[in-house]
Amino acid sequence: MTKAKKILITGNEACGEGAVKAGCRFYAGYPITPQNELTAYMSRRMLEENGVFIQSESELAAVSMIFGASLAGARVMTTSSSPGISLKQEGISYLAGCQLPAVIVNIMRGGPGLGNIAPSQADYFQSTKGGGHGDYYMVVLAPHNAQEMFDFTYEAFDIADKYRNPVMILSDGALGQMMEPAFVDRKDKAKGRKQKNWILNGCKARKPRVIRSLYLKDGELEARNKDLQKKFDKMRKDEVKFERYKTNDAKLIMVAYGTSARIARSCCDELRKKGKAAGLFRPISLWPFPYKQLESLDKGKTKFLVIEMSAGQMVEDVNLAIQDRKRVYFHGRMGGGIPDEKDIINLANRILK
Repeated sequence: MTKAKKILITGNEACGEGAVKAGCRFYAGYPITPQNELTAYMSRRMLEENGVFIQSESELAAVSMIFGASLAGARVMTTSSSPGISLKQEGISYLAGCQLPAVIVNIMRGGPGLGNIAPSQADYFQSTKGGGHGDYYMVVLAPHNAQEMFDFTYEAFDIADKYRNPVMILSDGALGQMMEPAFVDRKDKAKGRKQKNWILNGCKARKPRVIRSLYLKDGELEARNKDLQKKFDKMRKDEVKFERYKTNDAKLIMVAYGTSARIARSCCDELRKKGKAAGLFRPISLWPFPYKQLESLDKGKTKFLVIEMSAGQMVEDVNLAIQDRKRVYFHGRMGGGIPDEKDIINLANRILK
């Protein structure tokens, strides 16, 4: 057996390959920087795998196309960057309302508005608090390197099918453009998968099926929502993912995800060299957020430093976990700014005094 080898690959391409290996055979998207390499990659790979690639006329069209293809049983994906994801929000709500699996990838850029094409993490609220209308959630996974761009996308399709719900990969322009070594050779899930028993593929010799999100009778929509909430509760229980780094004896725990977590990890190592007890807690599932796991690290006097490429959106979830805002600090950059190690270390030293 030939041993798998790492290859140099960008985060955007690793994400695309993860989708292909997961059995994605329908992709629709519209160009926007800094995720264009992902769309270009899928245009080639869908052709090679006899799948369907559509460069749609708009972001709204793209999300509507994956809605239809998911309805017919395909494993589907659409990708975009911040303002493009905003345009897809209505369609994402429809996917959740109709219980249709799909994978949506956001390679974040600076905002608000058109902003710029630099990396950002300012779409946290939009992704984790339900950017579209209605009471719904998505599992939101935040990779921090090219390997996880592949792995998390590969896994996202199973999660989407498991719950019949959209799943989001939340990344940023730095991770998307960055080239790193990664293993991208895994079992192709397009082969041997059983047909879904709920899809709309013609009703010859079976009872008709109906998939909808419009419920007009008294109490009907409330009952539907209660069923959806049971599903979301199960996600909260079973889909929490996180990583701890040098947190056992840490007096200061940095909390960061994605690109910010890479920087924070380096800062922890530098502080440790100088005898400062610093650690890192990395939420991997931004929804469901690992509240209990973060809270378990609080020893009463532990201090927490949230690092984000935003105005401090994840701080709200950290405060919910820690329940003591006086011990929760924040360092952030906005509009495409990337946190600087020196600034973080200087702030950590001041906090630890």
